[in-house]
Parts: sequence; structure tokens; C-alpha cells
Amino acid sequence: MAVIYGRQYTRKELLKHVGDISQIAGIRSVRLQDGPEDAVRALEFKTGSGFQFDVLADRGFDISNASHNGRALNWRSATSDQHPAHFEPEGLGWLRTFYGGLVLTCGLSQAGAPCEDQGQQLGLHGRISHTPAREVSVRQYWDGDEFILEARGRMRESVVFGENLCLERTISSALGSNRLRIRDTVTNEGYETRPHMMLYHINIGFPVVDAGSRILAPSISSVPRDERAQVEPEKWMEMLPPTPAFEERVYFHTMKADSEGYVTVALVNENMPAGPFGVWVRYRQDTLPRFAEWKMNGAGVYTCGLEPANCSVLGRAKEHEAGTLVHLEPWESREYDVEIGVIESEAELARVRAAIEACL
Repeated sequence: MAVIYGRQYTRKELLKHVGDISQIAGIRSVRLQDGPEDAVRALEFKTGSGFQFDVLADRGFDISNASHNGRALNWRSATSDQHPAHFEPEGLGWLRTFYGGLVLTCGLSQAGAPCEDQGQQLGLHGRISHTPAREVSVRQYWDGDEFILEARGRMRESVVFGENLCLERTISSALGSNRLRIRDTVTNEGYETRPHMMLYHINIGFPVVDAGSRILAPSISSVPRDERAQVEPEKWMEMLPPTPAFEERVYFHTMKADSEGYVTVALVNENMPAGPFGVWVRYRQDTLPRFAEWKMNGAGVYTCGLEPANCSVLGRAKEHEAGTLVHLEPWESREYDVEIGVIESEAELARVRAAIEACL
């Protein structure tokens, strides 16, 4: 049964109170129409618990705005939502259409820093986040006394004489829920072995990110990426106030999974007047064995990225050199499973702490 407005309801009990379930929860298909976001298809999820988020069907089926009871969960950049036609794939051009958002996918054949790999010029973080979905479908249905919200889309990264990788994504939540689930399948639908890189760029923002907010994680080692991250590396888990001219600090973590193979990571602000407020992430370590923390506490660019991945953020050339680049054989598939939820009470924070402690 769904727990909503502080009590449990069966399907029959709840439907006596409304003309249509969309009064409380549902998915609404819309089309954005202002400025550079014009014509972008979006799906607005509302679970009835105060948890809301927007899926951009024309931007890799990624998640843009997300909030809980009016409080933002993610960071938003000054670029705002952008139509994929504005994409600049060369070098760092990806940043011109990087709206932030709760989840922005990097891949499918390149993720991380721009580089030249085996004669091919590769831009920052690849192309998939600028790829419109085909076969978009929405399902809203009762499963007993549980009301399920589910959307699916298929994206393809392909080029003649090159890769032909397909991403099938399902995003789901439920009536009364404070969490969402992303289930992805990436398949090499070509006839040659191809590189495959996958990174979930999860961008947490104010008010979760604020001075004194902390990352909770089963990290057994933390390695600074470069000299910038060598500044107070022992304080990787602590968020600073918005700082002008702050230089990003990136840390590579080795996480420890629980007995079922899952890793739980959270970012929490325990100084909110109404109690703790934060975001937790749970993912399978066997398919996403790498984890990067993007600590970007600059004024205006004030965020922290939690980034489970199957690769580093140093780019494909470095992965090739290290012998760690993942490849997909013809018609081979990889499946990924990522959950993201809200911490909005002491009880939920205690549950998340217990899940993290179970990993250690």
C-alpha cells in the first residue's frame, strides 16, 4: 500500500477521494518552448510525496530538475536546459550545454576529459546526453495497491564505419515514493568490438550542498586527481561555502560494497532548520566499479558531483593506455541499475547510515 499524507491507503480507499489519480501523482508529457530549450520533449514525474523530477526525452532521457517539497535537490547551471541541436562536441564544448541536473549520462563510447584516442578526436564526456530518445513510452498502472510510474526510451550512438551502441533506459518511481530507479541496458548492435564508457554525473546542489554538508560513503581510499585536489585532501567529504575563484577538486574513490554487491553513498545537510536533508545513491559495484567525486564549491557553480562509472574521468586515451578500457563484443550487452532517493528525516538518515555501515 502507498503511504501518502501520513497514512496508508489501498487502491480502493484512495480512488474514493479523487476523480483521477493525476490529482495526486502521475507523469505528464510536455514540450519546452522558451529560448534554447525550445521544442525539447520532457516528462514530469510527480509521486505525491513531494518528490518531483523532470526527464528530458530529447537529452538522453536524463533527469533535469528534481525537488522535494519545493526544495531543490540538484544544481542547475547558467546554461539552462538546451536543445541537443546546440551541442558543440569538440573539446570542452560539452560545457556550453551542461545544464547540471540531477542525472546527466556520460558515454557511451567516451566519458571524461577530451583526448585523441587512436587518431580519433573525442570531446568531453561523449555524445549520449545530447541524443534524443526514440520509442518513448509512459506507463502508469496499479500493481495491487501500489501505483507505478514508469517511462522508457531508446537512444542510439552510431556513425557509419564506427560504433553502433544502443541505450535502452527505464526510469521508474511509485505513488508516495521519495526515490527513483534508473535501469539501463547498453548493447553493441554492430559487428565489431567497440569501446564502452559509462558514467552517471549526479549533480547535487543547494540547499543539500552548503557549508558543513558532508558526503557519507564506504570509501576505503581517496586519491586526488591533480594538484588542485591536493588542497586539504583529507577533507574531501566536507562542503565549503560558495567560494569565488574556487578550482574544482576531483577525487577517485575505492568503495566497498555490501554483501549483495551494492554501494550506497549520500550527501547530507544536517544543519537545515527542519532536520536533515540530502540525497542518497545506490548502485551495483560489479558494473560500476569506479567512483569520482567532483567537489565544485565555487560561487555560482556550487555543486558536488557523485559519479559512479565503469571508467575514470581521464578520458578514453588514458583508459586505453592503462589497459582498463571496457569493450563490448558484437551484440554484447551491459546492464546498469542506479537508485536515487531523498533524505528528509532523522529516520531516513539513520537508514542510509546503516546501509553505508553495512558496506564496511
